[in-house]
Amino acid sequence: MLPLDPTTDDRLPNAPHPRESRLMLGAEKAEQSFLEAYNTGRMHHAWIFAGPEGVGKATFAYRAARFLLSRPQGLAIQPADTLDVPADAPAARQVLAMSHPDLFVLRRQAESEKKAIPTIINVDLARDAMKVFTSTSGADGWRVMIVDRADDLNRNSSNALLKTIEEPPPRSVILMVTQAVGRLLPTIRSRCRVLPFSELRSSDIEEILRHSGQAPDEAVNRHAAQTAHGSARLAFQRLNERTLAVGDHVRQLLAQLPDYSHSDVMSMSDGFGRKEGRADFDVMRDTVFDWLSEQIRQRAGEGPRSLAPFAEVWEKIDRAMRDVDAYNLDRRAFALTLFVDLAAAMRRSLAA
Repeated sequence: MLPLDPTTDDRLPNAPHPRESRLMLGAEKAEQSFLEAYNTGRMHHAWIFAGPEGVGKATFAYRAARFLLSRPQGLAIQPADTLDVPADAPAARQVLAMSHPDLFVLRRQAESEKKAIPTIINVDLARDAMKVFTSTSGADGWRVMIVDRADDLNRNSSNALLKTIEEPPPRSVILMVTQAVGRLLPTIRSRCRVLPFSELRSSDIEEILRHSGQAPDEAVNRHAAQTAHGSARLAFQRLNERTLAVGDHVRQLLAQLPDYSHSDVMSMSDGFGRKEGRADFDVMRDTVFDWLSEQIRQRAGEGPRSLAPFAEVWEKIDRAMRDVDAYNLDRRAFALTLFVDLAAAMRRSLAA
C-alpha cells in the first residue's frame, strides 16, 4: 500500500497542510452540491474539484473525506446540513494523522528521502493505489481516495485510474483536485462530476491568514490578501520573511523611479540565476506587476497620454517574462532591462 503522506515539494512552510485546515471559505456552492448528493442518496463515485491554485480545492477534498469517513454505516444516509466534522471525532483525528484505513492519497512521491520527487504520478503508483478498492472497508463504510493533483497524471496513470472510475466498487468515492480540468482525459471528465472553485475574495484570504496566525500584523495581512489575486497560497507565500524582504526592496527601488540605483538592482538580481533565487525572481515580478496596476489605477483620470507608457511597458514585460520562462533566459539581465524600461515609462508619463 502507498504511504499516505508522501514527501512532496509543494508544501509551504508557513501554511497549514490542506488536511490540517479547519477553516473553509469561498466554497459554499461546492459544499451545498456535495451535501445535496449525499443527503439525497445520489453520491457520485468520482468528483473533480477544479479551479485556480490556492483556492481551497485540496482543503475541500479532505473536508469531504472527513465527512464521509465519519459516517460508517455504509449507504445509510445520516442527513447533514454541513460537511463540518468535530476535530475530536475519531475520523477527523485519523485523517489528520493520515492513519484512517479507508483513506488513500495518490500523488507524486519520491521512492526514498534521498531521491528527487518526480514531476508526474507514474503508472505504478496509480495501479498500486487502485488495489486499495479491492479490500473491504475497515468500518463497513465509505472508502475515499484523494488524487492531489490530477494534473500530475500522465496518460498511463490516467488510464489506470480510469478503469476504477468506469467500474467503481461499492461505497467508494474518488476526489480529484486539478487546476486544469481540460488536460484530463475526456473519458475521465465525462464520468466525473465537476465542482468549480473560483478565486477567493480578499476578505476571505484575510480571514484565512488571520486564522493561521502567520500574518505579522493586520496591515501586512491585508496587503498580502489584496495582492494575492484570489489565491490563499500566494498570500501565504507573500508572508514568508524572505518574500517580505525582497518585496520591500523591490518597492523601494520602484519608489525611486524614474531615478533608481543601478547597483542596487544588480545586487538584488545577483542570485536570480541560481535555483534558490527563482522564488526571489517571482517575487520581483509579482511586485512589479502590482506596482504597474497601482500606477494605472491612480492615473486613470489623467488621460491616455499619461496611461499609455505604463500599458505599453506592461505588455513588453509580460512578453519578455514568458520568453524568460520558456527559454530559460538570463533572469539577472532581464531584471536590469526591466528597470531601464520602467524608468523610461515613468519619464514619458510624467512628461505627458
